Amino acid sequence: MDRGYTRLLLLAGMLLALPLAAQWFDYPTRGVPRTPDGKPNLNAPAPRTADGKPDLSGMWRAANRLPCDGVNRVCGDLPISAQFGNIGAGVEGGLPYQQWVRDRIRQKGPADDPYTRCIAPGGPRMHMLPTMKKWVQSPDLLIILDEYNASHRQIFLDGRPLPADPAPTWNGYATGHWEGDTLVVESSGYRDDQWLDAAGSAITSTARVTERMRRVNFGTLLIDLSVDDPKAYTRPWSVTLRQDVVVDTEMVEAICAENEKDVPHLNAAPRQAR
Repeated sequence: MDRGYTRLLLLAGMLLALPLAAQWFDYPTRGVPRTPDGKPNLNAPAPRTADGKPDLSGMWRAANRLPCDGVNRVCGDLPISAQFGNIGAGVEGGLPYQQWVRDRIRQKGPADDPYTRCIAPGGPRMHMLPTMKKWVQSPDLLIILDEYNASHRQIFLDGRPLPADPAPTWNGYATGHWEGDTLVVESSGYRDDQWLDAAGSAITSTARVTERMRRVNFGTLLIDLSVDDPKAYTRPWSVTLRQDVVVDTEMVEAICAENEKDVPHLNAAPRQAR
């Protein structure tokens, strides 16, 4: 078993300990287009706000989830996306790492991932988590609420410029503007010790991240993610992340520190090179 796959399984085990699905509420979501049999019409047109902009509000979770066969992948109620384990899974030739990032990926293990130590995943990585995210859009602000550690991310839509040198944080500083039906989000101000995925892909304080968000229909949100980070990569790169809408349910908090029983398993993870 390669090291990256082992990492993914260990992280999946940790996440499965979260007391989520058994507590999710069965409550109809208002405003959902329905087919004659009462099921959500996921192909219906994307909703719009009063000012005519696409409305990104709703409950979302990462798509492209790995199949669960009960043996090699036991996902339970929290199937994990391929990009959770490796954000560059669909990039031909892999991500263009600087050598120090390659070295870190070989040398570090799951216990070194800040996310497995109950630290915030950070802005772009939030899109790949298996937990539910609730997007709340207003004319001046987009808030993304995450079940994980009751965390949130702010994207300012009020026309303010991106600061030249924002203080480094896990979520960075994000501003957005509309280009037609696409919300273009620019962010910077990330920490040097963040991981973008379970493999150990990096994002640093020199990163400039662009997310082009498009709700193509009621049920699908596409995020074209571009990372320009010369400290961590030899050239800019881009991937597309898909989110699926989730209806007729609600978020439930998942407090990472309540699952500290997983720490011994993470620390015992094998460290062979991939």
